[in-house]
Amino acid sequence: MRGQGILWFNFVMSSPEIASLSWGQMKVKGCSTTYKDCKVWPGGSRTWDWRETGTNHSPGVQPADLEEVVKKGVKTMVIGCGMSEALQVPPSTMDYLKKNGIDVLVLQTEKAVEEYNALAARGVKVGGVFHSTC
Repeated sequence: MRGQGILWFNFVMSSPEIASLSWGQMKVKGCSTTYKDCKVWPGGSRTWDWRETGTNHSPGVQPADLEEVVKKGVKTMVIGCGMSEALQVPPSTMDYLKKNGIDVLVLQTEKAVEEYNALAARGVKVGGVFHSTC
């Protein structure tokens, strides 16, 4: 049949901008929720609830905390380890990311948000987990 065709769209979701950060509060552009700690990935965000994985400041971020974001196909993971950098990131977590071929940045949360937003603005498939207090 002439004149009929299929139109394909290659839609790539971008990583949302973190619109604001202050002690104990984070806002993600396009989301009405105010987070204390959050996870972000291309196309979404949600509360990072440490109780889901038993996370504490020490030993810190567990691979299970990152699994959901990794499954979204990120190429770079930014970890905001707190305003005073109290949240640790153990070697097992770094190894998990490297084994999945993901570049990782571990930074004080304000610096982590700046770096995350810069990467997202450049179109990098970036995800992150951010702790907004200590």
